[in-house]
Amino acid sequence: MTDVEGVGEPRLSSLEICAGAGGMALGLERAGFDPVLLLDHRAIACETLRTNRPHWDVRELDLTEFDPAEETQVYDVHLLSGGLPRVKSPAAATRTRGDDAELAVLKAAVELVYGVQPLAVLLENVPDLVRRDEYASIRAWIAGELDHLGYRHRWHVLNAGDHSVPQSREVGLLVAFKGDLMDGFEWPTAHSGPRPTVGRTLLASMRERGWPDAANWAAGADVTAPTIVGGSWDRGGADLGPTGAKRKWERMGVDGGTVADRVPGADFVWDPAAGRKGCVPLTVEQVALLQGFPPEWHIAGRKTARYRQVANATPPPLAQAIGQAIVSALRAVSAG
Repeated sequence: MTDVEGVGEPRLSSLEICAGAGGMALGLERAGFDPVLLLDHRAIACETLRTNRPHWDVRELDLTEFDPAEETQVYDVHLLSGGLPRVKSPAAATRTRGDDAELAVLKAAVELVYGVQPLAVLLENVPDLVRRDEYASIRAWIAGELDHLGYRHRWHVLNAGDHSVPQSREVGLLVAFKGDLMDGFEWPTAHSGPRPTVGRTLLASMRERGWPDAANWAAGADVTAPTIVGGSWDRGGADLGPTGAKRKWERMGVDGGTVADRVPGADFVWDPAAGRKGCVPLTVEQVALLQGFPPEWHIAGRKTARYRQVANATPPPLAQAIGQAIVSALRAVSAG
């Protein structure tokens, strides 16, 4: 095994489910985890993962069909992790469809704890799953399952903007540990100082094709981005979110109603007073930067599929912060 960067301790193992574009896996890799297996049911997400990390064992498979008995390398990993599909409230699921696929994935993830027996569990989902009373029955079921298996757990909401991501993005988190390992865990604290802004994050990319207004635009975009929304995989094109979010983008001189194929060139006329035609659209690569991905992380597929992968990802810096907190808890107990 190699060492955790900057720590000099052996690296830890993980099983990554619903891996998507790899935001959580990348952040956890930086924190000191190496995945023994990564699962996702979308071929394009698996292509993204394999492109960036050819040595990772990536499988295209629906979580509800995964049997750990056929992949015994996942037994007793240090961490079971995943950014799961966004769960609807029970009431909303009943109104839309009786058989809620997202809830089925969440239940499969919790039931996987029995088969894998990880030391720790990290699952990410909507903040409402943590906060709202209408999700209480789901939380109660999860609590009962984990308690029966000998795990203690905590729910929490963190904002990626507090962890070096230039975006206000709240995420709901479930962390669980086997036995008394929870005693050494503390949620990561917010970074001190101002949050990174859209303008500073994207200035270099806006200059790539000689756009003369790049610096002026960046000065006016000196704020944190609103939550980037991936939208449905089943319909529609790529845009930066609902109407309220688009208004916030417009105030930054950004056209939130579309995603561009490339950054503006030297001849682009930036005139926000003229409406959408005078605002600059962002590229998928720029949205990835606002999600905290490094510039070298390649997203596979055509534009809309690439945007969906990026926008639905767990921001890597946030995953790294949580991963480091989990590593600290595991180290603290083993040291004691």
